[in-house]
Amino acid sequence: MLEEKETKINKKEGPSFTAPSPRPRSVGNKFWEDKEFETKLLDLDRVTRVTGGGKHLRFRALIVVGNKIGKVGIGVAKGSDVPQAIEKATKLAKKHLIEVPIVGDTIPHEVSAKFGAAKVLLKPQKKGRGLVAGGTVRVICNLAGIKNISSKVLGTTKNKINNAKATIVALKKLKTRE
Repeated sequence: MLEEKETKINKKEGPSFTAPSPRPRSVGNKFWEDKEFETKLLDLDRVTRVTGGGKHLRFRALIVVGNKIGKVGIGVAKGSDVPQAIEKATKLAKKHLIEVPIVGDTIPHEVSAKFGAAKVLLKPQKKGRGLVAGGTVRVICNLAGIKNISSKVLGTTKNKINNAKATIVALKKLKTRE
């Protein structure tokens, strides 16, 4: 009689439940799978902080993350070693993704932006022209999925972080007709 009660208590009536499937990581209010994004290391620097106790060596990484269909983000982070800096920068880049409006493999209109001393000009191009951009802008546009664009870095700085941030600001300014 005692065994019958235990079996009745352990039996579930109603729908059977299975273990939940592993969920994708949450980024902001949206969910993104890791495998759909490509990452590119743009810059890796050794940075030193000098204090009374001596020099503290750290590494700074600039990562660009994109899925080549309109989402791109950048992340800058420091770490005590290279893998830690890259991992932190990748997390930040995935956290700060932006949506880029793409019209026929190019951007909808001309746009320019400034961040610090960096100035960037982006122009749409006809199909077949290709990705005419240099350095930082080329990597960001490629990972965003823009195939035909012409760009020019107008600022006098060669700072990759400021050039990347200026490109992201320019891509944020893009609007589509609705």
